[in-house]
Amino acid sequence: MLVLGVDVGGTKIAAGRVNERAELLATTTLATRAAEGFDVSFAQIVRAAEECLTADVAAIGICAPGPLNPKTGVVLNPPNLPGWRDVPLAELLSRRFGLPCKLENDANAAGLAETLFGAARGHAGVLYVTLSTGIGTGIILDGKIHHGANGAAGEGGHVTIDYRSEAVCNCGTPGCIEALASGSALARRGPAPEELARRIHEGDPRAVRVLDEWSEMLAAWLGGMINLLDPEIIVIGGGLSRIGEPLYTRLRERTPRRTINRSAARTPIVPAALGEHTGVLGAAAVALARTLPG
Repeated sequence: MLVLGVDVGGTKIAAGRVNERAELLATTTLATRAAEGFDVSFAQIVRAAEECLTADVAAIGICAPGPLNPKTGVVLNPPNLPGWRDVPLAELLSRRFGLPCKLENDANAAGLAETLFGAARGHAGVLYVTLSTGIGTGIILDGKIHHGANGAAGEGGHVTIDYRSEAVCNCGTPGCIEALASGSALARRGPAPEELARRIHEGDPRAVRVLDEWSEMLAAWLGGMINLLDPEIIVIGGGLSRIGEPLYTRLRERTPRRTINRSAARTPIVPAALGEHTGVLGAAAVALARTLPG
């Protein structure tokens, strides 16, 4: 079975034709042109899809930033996509291409892809975390995405760890982990994420201090996530995860101190495995999930 995966972001749209073994058979990337509004961005989505679509594609999976409702296929009002309000994206694409289309939050989709094909394969209870410009999470329970009553579950980046903080998130809440520990938050402190990674590996003491403070905040947050979910495994992706072992070593050491869960030290915290095509594979996983065993 072949499906089309489409990953819509604030700056780029990636599309790819994928088979049930998660092999990427064709791919393309276009600018979202988000500042020009929905009509222009939607035309870019259609163009990207057309570049990878063939007659044997059976379904389309699409992932986009939240908030959105995966049950209705409607994108509500993502802050990085101006003019997108109550957009029935799944219906629009289904009508345009005459194929079933399933919409999913981008972090949920990535978490499903890592569960089906990547670092969490073989695990039924997974917390996926993406550390990037923002912080997103996907919750996989019993091998399926947990959506909650209104399709809004999994917004772990907007969990507050300091309600008195002066750092106010784009969602309007002070002290969200995204406001304190995302790539945007680090950039406000001076170091660009790529530069920070280089300086950490060179042993720059100031960069190491930033890493220590950053990983302490992430560990406090992850401890709360473990208290709530007791996951079998935690998978971390996104651009900031490329800092690598200096980050993972600290998280594995510090997170168990921040939870009442006595098994937390045995909960693996591992890097995502699917690399730069995680978004497309995640969208494809959403389309494939109903057809795969288990």
